[in-house]
Amino acid sequence: MMPTRTRQWLSNRMSSHLEWPASRVADLKGDTTVSVVLPAKDEQETVGTIVTTIRESLVEQIPVVDEIVVIDSRSTDETAKVAARAGATVYAQDDILSDLPGLWGKGEALWKSLAVTNGDIVVFVDSDIRNFRTHFVTGLVGPLLADPSLAYVKGCYSRPLRQANSYSPFDGGRVTELLARPLLNMCWPELSGFIQPLAGEYAGRRDVLESVPFVCGYGVEFALLVDLAELVGVDRMAQTDLGSREHSHQSTAALGRMAGQILDTAWSRMHRQGIVVPKHPFSRGITQFVQTDSGYESLDWDVQVSERPPMRHVLEERGVPRPRQP
Repeated sequence: MMPTRTRQWLSNRMSSHLEWPASRVADLKGDTTVSVVLPAKDEQETVGTIVTTIRESLVEQIPVVDEIVVIDSRSTDETAKVAARAGATVYAQDDILSDLPGLWGKGEALWKSLAVTNGDIVVFVDSDIRNFRTHFVTGLVGPLLADPSLAYVKGCYSRPLRQANSYSPFDGGRVTELLARPLLNMCWPELSGFIQPLAGEYAGRRDVLESVPFVCGYGVEFALLVDLAELVGVDRMAQTDLGSREHSHQSTAALGRMAGQILDTAWSRMHRQGIVVPKHPFSRGITQFVQTDSGYESLDWDVQVSERPPMRHVLEERGVPRPRQP
């Protein structure tokens, strides 16, 4: 059922991280600068290892990365100190563009990173990866350096699911399979070739990333796919197989709230693009239930996501010159 054009895109725009060893990426780099950004909230157990690996292998040994930046999203543990000791430049999320009202969420950290980084290419990497290797960076940067027409590269991988008494090598990414993929196939079939649409590892050219809005919550990856496809076209987007990715998993209830934010994100884009025309305001809350000794207790959550405008607009208003628009 995949559209023929999408099948062709998948065959032309899919690569493996094995094609992009650090030595090859360094040879392609030239004068292009690369920033790696890790959004982090309470990730003291993993962020230091990731930063150290990037610094030792891709800064000191083979010069691929020009700066490593960690955006600390109001951590309550030692995330900021661990990241700084490992060699990252660390910013507190609320200290960036501090004249703006502070918002919450991963997307807010990613958006604000564009105001404090300098790379021509910006790589986003989640800070909870347990089996991090340098190909999580080189596999995303390589295609952008090799093909000037590309604007954005998304990572894909198998996602093992570890639970108390079981291990499944492919059953992670439950929100992807239950919500994101059906939504893309239904409303944006040209994007149905993206294997991990909610993956937190991706890279883009600065001028392009600064030209789209950023959803502040869990819908940021979904929004970027849809908005970048509208801005530059799917033919300027690609994906790289990064192998396997292991990270911490959230509870089913937490995934339900995440799904609500992604649905809110998708709905706003369906509305903007004329895919749906709502006759009445829709609910932006979710009610969940927990069982107690006395029965079932209802819990109400607001899953409406805030959205930041394109960073280009914000910085130009401050008189900061920006790279040319895509």
